[in-house]
Amino acid sequence: MPVTAKICGLSTAATLDAAISGGASHIGFVFFPPSPRHVTFDQSAALAAQVPDSVQRVGVFVDPEDALLDQAIRSGRLDAIQLHRASPERAAAIGSRTRLPVWAAVAVKTRTDLDTAHAYRGAAQRILYDAKTPEDAKLPGGMGLRFDWTLLQGFDHPLPWALSGGLDAANVAEAVATSGARLVDVSSGIESAPGVKDAAKIAAFLKVVASL
Repeated sequence: MPVTAKICGLSTAATLDAAISGGASHIGFVFFPPSPRHVTFDQSAALAAQVPDSVQRVGVFVDPEDALLDQAIRSGRLDAIQLHRASPERAAAIGSRTRLPVWAAVAVKTRTDLDTAHAYRGAAQRILYDAKTPEDAKLPGGMGLRFDWTLLQGFDHPLPWALSGGLDAANVAEAVATSGARLVDVSSGIESAPGVKDAAKIAAFLKVVASL
């Protein structure tokens, strides 16, 4: 089974093109104003029009209200919804209401944190294991933090899953070999500054993933 990649937090046509031409299986639009990667509905609409049907469009949200979801789904032509800081009950309700696959982010620092994933069985369609951010952090991800990938070894995953948190072209091969991930998610590791994606770094990351 090949390893595939989601390029998250895209906001320009040039970097979106780099992700698509490089072979990304998924691209992510962030709908969260405090994030430097936030896109407006107009931005997402223009970008979504460039995405071929072979690439999945994922909207990234932090405990969103229904009105935001509805507008983002329309403008971004979303194929899936990625939720941060959303309870299993809320994730299930969003999935039922939107009829779209839900990815539930699970913040990981210790082995015990992984057990949270089991609560999303039946409520989500995919788990995204991400590094836990500090308690006072405004953002739930995209901070370049990684967790101990060996924690995933031997874990009984309740759902299909993806690995996120501190990945870049230099460490993604090790991350995949250590964790067994078949889908990796990158954001800050392909940037030249917070929120500023780098086409060359996107290409380099996807080149490594394609070789795995």
